[in-house]
Amino acid sequence: MIEFEKRNISFSPPDVMEEEIEEVIKAMKSGWITTGPRTKEFEKRIAKYLRVNKAACLNSATASMELTLRILGIGPGDEVITSSYTYTASASIIDHVGAKIVLVDTAPDSFEMDNDKLADAITENTKAIIAVDIAGVMCDYDTIYEIVDSKKNLFKPNNDLQLLFNRIIVVTDAAHAFGAERNGMKCGQVSDFTCFSFHAVKNLTTAEGGAVVWRNDRGLDDDWIYKQYMLYSLHGQSKDALAKTQIGSWEYDIVYPAYKCNMTDIMASIGLIQLDRYVGLLDRRREIIEMYDRELIPLGIQTLQHYGEEFSSSGHLYLVRIPKISEKERNKIIVRMAEAGVACNVHYKPLPMFTAYKNLGFDIKDYQNAYNQYINEVTLPLHTLLSDEDVEYVVENFKKIINEVQGGQQYV
Repeated sequence: MIEFEKRNISFSPPDVMEEEIEEVIKAMKSGWITTGPRTKEFEKRIAKYLRVNKAACLNSATASMELTLRILGIGPGDEVITSSYTYTASASIIDHVGAKIVLVDTAPDSFEMDNDKLADAITENTKAIIAVDIAGVMCDYDTIYEIVDSKKNLFKPNNDLQLLFNRIIVVTDAAHAFGAERNGMKCGQVSDFTCFSFHAVKNLTTAEGGAVVWRNDRGLDDDWIYKQYMLYSLHGQSKDALAKTQIGSWEYDIVYPAYKCNMTDIMASIGLIQLDRYVGLLDRRREIIEMYDRELIPLGIQTLQHYGEEFSSSGHLYLVRIPKISEKERNKIIVRMAEAGVACNVHYKPLPMFTAYKNLGFDIKDYQNAYNQYINEVTLPLHTLLSDEDVEYVVENFKKIINEVQGGQQYV
């Protein structure tokens, strides 16, 4: 086994270079530090990259998802389905709008919702499904839409926008998946509404931030939908600060007592440079994933498949499962890796295991597949600041520590 000097390898630090810093300085000197020209430019460039008509930038993916539900008129009396194996944001926003959270177990040995159980969970109150593109791998949307179409007879629209769809609306929590593709379609072109995160740990960061896009073939009025996101994100104010600077344009209306979750030009300035660099960032993530795969898959360690003939992940997280270990052993491995200087994580602890969801009546006993995914899952560092030598260091320590924890020499 190769012996390395001890390294300190962070889990997911932001890859920010001098170009991003210079653009932030330019934004600060420009006089526009809140929502302004850079945010609008960022929206246009996101839409172009994703091959959609428009994008609306907000302060998080969470806000993007919540405002989507609110614009769709989803609220008390409605049900929204999402995965039990996800971060809380996928589900908490359902509670925020007053709808009922319906959690679905994963398929056996999968991080994705079980489609049979998804179909069974649909009722006449179901208004939306929030699919989760975990780790940057797009879901099987062909099957999701087949399920939605098979249940059209149950759908009861509450307003004209829901009537336009006349079926359950598919929303994607694509917090991990900016840049992913499936069957020649970008993530953002497939789901009815797709919500992205630009948080500090994401592939493309604006420190905090997010965006939402929607399909172009549903008969939606793009300008009207975009305006709704702007209204809902700026207190329901009919003009943003940029529009109010036009000569004689100080006056505005408040058309809805709404929320405050806009993106700022400082955030967008980081994103503009990150987007310039993004193809290279994705390529480097793929190189790292392929290095991990070459070392770990032959050993019998189970990994999430990021690339195939018909799909390409954004390569956001490297999820592995170690066969035949307990939750206690998994936790010990993570501690030992940290002692070796390698920060690891777990994605995810299923929602029914948290107090908030227990209090809503969820019980992990009803989500055994999700629980089985969780107990032996470890997420290894994956970011574009890793060197090839860093990856080798992670792999060698991972194999060594698993062997020590299990008391054998399986992983050598």
